Amino acid sequence: MKITLGPENCLFPMPTVLVGANVNGKPNYMAVAWGGIMDFDFISVAIGRTRYTYGGIKENKTFSVNIPSFEMLKETDYCGIVSGKSVDKAALFENFYGKLGTAPMIQECPVNMECKLIHIVEFLPDHDVFIGEIVETYSDEKCLTNGVVDFARVQPILFVGTDASYWKLGERWGGIGSVGKELKTR
Repeated sequence: MKITLGPENCLFPMPTVLVGANVNGKPNYMAVAWGGIMDFDFISVAIGRTRYTYGGIKENKTFSVNIPSFEMLKETDYCGIVSGKSVDKAALFENFYGKLGTAPMIQECPVNMECKLIHIVEFLPDHDVFIGEIVETYSDEKCLTNGVVDFARVQPILFVGTDASYWKLGERWGGIGSVGKELKTR
C-alpha cells in the first residue's frame, strides 16, 4: 500500500559540494546540496541572495564547484553552518586557481570544476539559480580509472534532504545498457 506524503521532493541523494567564489578579493566557500546537471558542460547551483558567496559570483561571474570526499565531512559541514562574513573558511584549505583566475578551488577536494557564470534564474523570493559553463575540470590522479573520474575512489558526501542527513556512496553495479539488456530480448 502506498502512503501519500504530500509534495515531498525525493530526488535524493545528491552530492554535497563546496561552491567557491572570490568575495571582496578573497576566496570563500559555502556548502551546497542544491546543485544539478543542466547538460554535459553546464551545471546549476541554487543560492540564497543573502549568502556571502552570492555576491562574489555575481561580481566576478565565475565560481567553482568542488566535490569533497567523505573524509572532508567535518570541514564541509562547517562551511555550511558558518558565514564567510565572519569566518575565513578558505583558511581551512589549500586554495588554487585555474584558467579563469577568479574561481577559487580547494586542493584537498578530489574533483574541482571551474565555471563561468552564463545565466541567473530568479527563483523564489530569496533564491537564485546560477547556471555555469564548466571551462575546466581538475581531478586527483588517484581518483581516475582509465582517464575517467571514479566516484568509488572519490567517495563524495551524499546529502538527503528529506531528513537532512549525510550518506556514503555504495558500490558500482554496471554501466548503462549492461544491466537491463536481458529484458530487451523479451
